[in-house]
Amino acid sequence: METRTHMMQGNQAVAEGALDAGCRFFAGYPITPSSEIAEHLARRLPEIGGRFMQMEDEIAAMGAVIGASLGGKKAMTATSGPGFSLKQENLGFAAITEVPVVIVNVMRGGPSTGLPTLPAQGDVMQARWGTHGDHPIIVLVPAGLREAYDMTVQAFNFSEKFRVPVILLLDEIIGHVHEKITLPDPEELAIVNRRKPTVEPEDYRPYEIDESMIPAMANFGEGYRYHVTGLVHDETGFPTSRTEQINAFLMRLNTKLEKYRDEIVAVERTDLDDARVALITYGSSARSARQALRSAREENLPVGMLRIQTMWPFPTEEIRALRDQVTHVIVPELNLGQVAHEVEHALGCDAEVVRVNRISGDPIPPDEILETIRKVV
Repeated sequence: METRTHMMQGNQAVAEGALDAGCRFFAGYPITPSSEIAEHLARRLPEIGGRFMQMEDEIAAMGAVIGASLGGKKAMTATSGPGFSLKQENLGFAAITEVPVVIVNVMRGGPSTGLPTLPAQGDVMQARWGTHGDHPIIVLVPAGLREAYDMTVQAFNFSEKFRVPVILLLDEIIGHVHEKITLPDPEELAIVNRRKPTVEPEDYRPYEIDESMIPAMANFGEGYRYHVTGLVHDETGFPTSRTEQINAFLMRLNTKLEKYRDEIVAVERTDLDDARVALITYGSSARSARQALRSAREENLPVGMLRIQTMWPFPTEEIRALRDQVTHVIVPELNLGQVAHEVEHALGCDAEVVRVNRISGDPIPPDEILETIRKVV
């Protein structure tokens, strides 16, 4: 297999992953620390027949990618915290209309303008519940450049297959770090495209409920005319006030990912077989935790690590499996405990959850995590 080896930045790896996944439309607005994604795609998309649009703001950017997706293009936008906040209303529109889109959020410190050039992991809960109402979402969290590339491809595959917005949640460290990376031949990638209708246009129901729970999606301009609305709708796409139709639609919308949970949720386990202390971490904090784990093992400390790769749906079952094994769980993260709270809920037992947090814009050093391990063993 032909390979491509580069010294590359994390944001560039995301952009190349999008292109290899089939993304042919990007709309966005420059914002630190995600701007390199837009910069890279502004150059690369026209080279392969794609379209790049710099919009007047993040609200318009989100609307543009929804429109492009309805027209049949794989579409992506990228931003950081303040822009991610602006995208929430249209993100909810994408969720209720089941339009496949990919949103990259390269996290920085907040709230508000916060820390534009420094890392944070404070958007975990916003990624799940930023828009109002109950809605489906998939959120992937890479911890390195090759994983950023692979997860971007996966984000498009999940979005197309499940007709759901997918968020790629980086932080500034992953977005800006430079590493040697070998990318696969794009022809060897497993690429998923949305399921098209097999019925005649006059028989097409854009939100029909079948065994898959994922309706076939026709592209605008291909002879299928259908209604798209942010109002709760029936199988035809038109608004409804009938209780049974409302319930059927919203239950399908909010439970469809459960059917495919085992395909979506992913974690990485390291040295957990004999562990009495577990590190549960994600993103750039996992890089520090991995070094702390190595040092702890050299001291014969019984510690292992579970790294979250799919943040939402949350890996509750995978974490709960540790409840009868470990006495302490250490959760390092660049916020005040957003994932630690979910870990406590998932464990639901006497295992103590120890938080290692920073919100100063500095990464958590491995020595701080190692010292925490020593204290609880």
